[in-house]
Amino acid sequence: MNHYAGYTIKWVTLPWERQKAYDLRQRVFCQEQQLFQGDDRDDIDRHARLLVALGSVGGWHDEVVGTVRIHQPEPGIWIGSRLAVDSLYRRQGQLGPTLIRLAVCSAHALGCTAFYAQVQHQNEPLFRRMHWHALDSIDLHGVRHVRMQADLNFYPPCHDPRSGMVIGSATRPRAARTSDFLTGAA
Repeated sequence: MNHYAGYTIKWVTLPWERQKAYDLRQRVFCQEQQLFQGDDRDDIDRHARLLVALGSVGGWHDEVVGTVRIHQPEPGIWIGSRLAVDSLYRRQGQLGPTLIRLAVCSAHALGCTAFYAQVQHQNEPLFRRMHWHALDSIDLHGVRHVRMQADLNFYPPCHDPRSGMVIGSATRPRAARTSDFLTGAA
Protein backbone atom coordinates (compact mmCIF):
# COMPACT_ATOMS: atom_id res chain seq x y z
CA MET A 1 0.00 0.00 0.00
CA ASN A 2 1.22 3.49 -0.82
CA HIS A 3 1.26 6.01 1.98
CA TYR A 4 0.13 9.14 0.20
CA ALA A 5 0.83 12.47 1.84
CA GLY A 6 -2.38 13.81 0.37
CA TYR A 7 -5.44 13.13 -1.74
CA THR A 8 -7.37 15.14 -4.30
CA ILE A 9 -11.13 14.63 -4.47
CA LYS A 10 -12.55 15.97 -7.74
CA TRP A 11 -14.76 15.37 -10.73
CA VAL A 12 -13.25 13.08 -13.36
CA THR A 13 -11.48 15.12 -16.05
CA LEU A 14 -9.25 12.51 -17.72
CA PRO A 15 -10.05 9.18 -19.40
CA TRP A 16 -7.67 7.19 -17.15
CA GLU A 17 -9.47 8.52 -14.05
CA ARG A 18 -12.83 7.33 -15.41
CA GLN A 19 -11.49 3.87 -16.29
CA LYS A 20 -9.77 3.42 -12.91
CA ALA A 21 -12.98 4.53 -11.13
CA TYR A 22 -14.95 1.87 -13.03
CA ASP A 23 -12.23 -0.69 -12.21
CA LEU A 24 -12.49 0.20 -8.51
CA ARG A 25 -16.28 -0.13 -8.57
CA GLN A 26 -15.93 -3.54 -10.23
CA ARG A 27 -13.55 -4.69 -7.48
CA VAL A 28 -15.76 -3.40 -4.66
CA PHE A 29 -19.27 -4.17 -5.91
CA CYS A 30 -18.63 -7.27 -8.05
CA GLN A 31 -15.67 -9.06 -6.52
CA GLU A 32 -15.71 -7.99 -2.86
CA GLN A 33 -19.43 -7.51 -2.14
CA GLN A 34 -20.73 -9.74 -4.97
CA LEU A 35 -23.71 -7.44 -5.59
CA PHE A 36 -23.32 -7.63 -9.37
CA GLN A 37 -22.04 -10.25 -11.78
CA GLY A 38 -19.13 -9.07 -13.94
CA ASP A 39 -19.80 -5.32 -14.03
CA ASP A 40 -21.88 -2.80 -12.05
CA ARG A 41 -22.29 -0.21 -14.81
CA ASP A 42 -25.82 0.72 -15.90
CA ASP A 43 -27.70 3.35 -17.91
CA ILE A 44 -27.12 5.98 -15.21
CA ASP A 45 -23.39 5.92 -16.04
CA ARG A 46 -24.17 7.38 -19.48
CA HIS A 47 -25.09 10.75 -17.96
CA ALA A 48 -23.75 10.67 -14.38
CA ARG A 49 -20.96 12.90 -13.12
CA LEU A 50 -18.17 10.71 -11.78
CA LEU A 51 -16.01 11.84 -8.85
CA VAL A 52 -12.72 10.32 -7.76
CA ALA A 53 -10.35 10.37 -4.80
CA LEU A 54 -6.79 10.37 -6.12
CA GLY A 55 -3.70 9.50 -4.12
CA SER A 56 -1.00 12.05 -4.88
CA VAL A 57 2.78 11.78 -4.97
CA GLY A 58 4.76 15.01 -5.18
CA GLY A 59 1.64 16.84 -6.34
CA TRP A 60 0.96 14.36 -9.17
CA HIS A 61 -2.17 12.23 -9.20
CA ASP A 62 -1.13 8.59 -8.95
CA GLU A 63 -4.02 6.24 -8.22
CA VAL A 64 -7.84 6.24 -7.92
CA VAL A 65 -8.55 5.14 -4.35
CA GLY A 66 -12.23 6.16 -4.13
CA THR A 67 -15.18 7.12 -6.30
CA VAL A 68 -18.86 8.08 -6.32
CA ARG A 69 -21.27 9.13 -9.04
CA ILE A 70 -24.04 11.71 -9.04
CA HIS A 71 -26.85 12.35 -11.47
CA GLN A 72 -29.90 14.57 -11.89
CA PRO A 73 -33.00 12.55 -12.91
CA GLU A 74 -35.12 15.73 -12.92
CA PRO A 75 -34.34 19.44 -12.52
CA GLY A 76 -33.10 20.22 -9.01
CA ILE A 77 -33.19 16.60 -7.81
CA TRP A 78 -29.80 14.88 -7.51
CA ILE A 79 -28.92 11.33 -6.52
CA GLY A 80 -25.59 9.94 -5.36
CA SER A 81 -24.68 6.28 -5.81
CA ARG A 82 -21.87 3.73 -6.15
CA LEU A 83 -19.71 5.20 -3.36
CA ALA A 84 -16.61 3.00 -3.18
CA VAL A 85 -13.25 3.29 -1.43
CA ASP A 86 -10.44 0.82 -2.10
CA SER A 87 -10.14 -1.61 0.82
CA LEU A 88 -6.51 -0.62 1.34
CA TYR A 89 -7.53 3.01 2.00
CA ARG A 90 -10.71 2.68 4.08
CA ARG A 91 -8.85 3.23 7.34
CA GLN A 92 -7.64 6.56 5.98
CA GLY A 93 -11.02 7.80 7.19
CA GLN A 94 -11.53 10.99 5.17
CA LEU A 95 -11.98 9.69 1.63
CA GLY A 96 -15.63 8.58 1.77
CA PRO A 97 -16.81 11.68 3.68
CA THR A 98 -14.93 14.03 1.35
CA LEU A 99 -16.34 12.29 -1.74
CA ILE A 100 -19.83 12.71 -0.23
CA ARG A 101 -19.15 16.36 0.62
CA LEU A 102 -17.94 17.24 -2.90
CA ALA A 103 -20.80 15.29 -4.49
CA VAL A 104 -23.43 17.29 -2.60
CA CYS A 105 -21.60 20.65 -2.73
CA SER A 106 -21.05 20.44 -6.49
CA ALA A 107 -24.69 19.46 -7.12
CA HIS A 108 -25.72 22.35 -4.86
CA ALA A 109 -23.75 24.73 -7.10
CA LEU A 110 -25.69 23.35 -10.09
CA GLY A 111 -29.09 24.18 -8.62
CA CYS A 112 -29.73 21.15 -6.43
CA THR A 113 -32.84 21.53 -4.27
CA ALA A 114 -32.80 17.95 -2.90
CA PHE A 115 -30.01 15.36 -2.78
CA TYR A 116 -30.73 11.67 -2.09
CA ALA A 117 -28.79 8.42 -1.81
CA GLN A 118 -29.59 4.77 -1.17
CA VAL A 119 -27.03 3.89 1.48
CA GLN A 120 -26.03 0.40 2.57
CA HIS A 121 -27.34 0.03 6.13
CA GLN A 122 -23.86 -0.28 7.70
CA ASN A 123 -22.98 3.17 6.34
CA GLU A 124 -26.07 4.92 7.75
CA PRO A 125 -24.23 6.21 10.88
CA LEU A 126 -21.61 7.95 8.72
CA PHE A 127 -24.30 9.70 6.69
CA ARG A 128 -26.21 10.71 9.85
CA ARG A 129 -23.03 12.33 11.23
CA MET A 130 -22.80 14.22 7.94
CA HIS A 131 -26.29 15.74 8.33
CA TRP A 132 -28.36 13.28 6.32
CA HIS A 133 -31.67 11.87 7.54
CA ALA A 134 -33.32 8.54 6.79
CA LEU A 135 -36.51 8.43 4.74
CA ASP A 136 -37.18 4.68 4.51
CA SER A 137 -35.52 1.28 4.06
CA ILE A 138 -35.39 -0.86 0.93
CA ASP A 139 -33.67 -4.04 -0.23
CA LEU A 140 -31.43 -3.69 -3.27
CA HIS A 141 -29.49 -6.63 -4.69
CA GLY A 142 -30.22 -8.61 -1.53
CA VAL A 143 -28.77 -5.96 0.82
CA ARG A 144 -30.72 -3.63 3.11
CA HIS A 145 -30.31 0.01 2.12
CA VAL A 146 -31.58 3.19 3.72
CA ARG A 147 -32.91 5.92 1.45
CA MET A 148 -31.47 9.15 2.84
CA GLN A 149 -31.56 12.86 2.12
CA ALA A 150 -28.79 15.41 2.70
CA ASP A 151 -29.46 18.62 4.62
CA LEU A 152 -28.24 21.12 2.03
CA ASN A 153 -27.70 23.76 4.75
CA PHE A 154 -24.49 21.90 5.65
CA TYR A 155 -23.20 21.72 2.05
CA PRO A 156 -22.20 25.10 0.59
CA PRO A 157 -22.03 25.24 -3.21
CA CYS A 158 -18.70 24.22 -4.76
CA HIS A 159 -18.36 25.98 -8.10
CA ASP A 160 -15.06 24.34 -9.12
CA PRO A 161 -15.48 20.56 -8.73
CA ARG A 162 -12.96 19.82 -11.48
CA SER A 163 -10.21 21.16 -9.22
CA GLY A 164 -11.97 19.71 -6.21
CA MET A 165 -10.72 19.44 -2.65
CA VAL A 166 -7.31 18.46 -1.33
CA ILE A 167 -6.95 16.65 1.99
CA GLY A 168 -3.91 15.46 3.89
CA SER A 169 -3.34 11.88 4.91
CA ALA A 170 -4.91 10.85 8.21
CA THR A 171 -2.00 8.49 8.85
CA ARG A 172 1.58 9.57 8.78
CA PRO A 173 4.37 7.18 7.80
CA ARG A 174 6.51 6.24 10.79
CA ALA A 175 9.64 8.35 10.98
CA ALA A 176 12.85 6.36 11.19
CA ARG A 177 14.69 6.59 14.50
CA THR A 178 18.23 7.91 14.23
CA SER A 179 19.59 4.60 15.58
CA ASP A 180 17.69 2.66 12.87
CA PHE A 181 18.97 4.98 10.18
CA LEU A 182 22.58 4.71 11.34
CA THR A 183 22.45 0.91 11.55
CA GLY A 184 20.67 0.54 8.23
CA ALA A 185 17.51 -0.87 9.84
CA ALA A 186 15.32 1.90 8.43
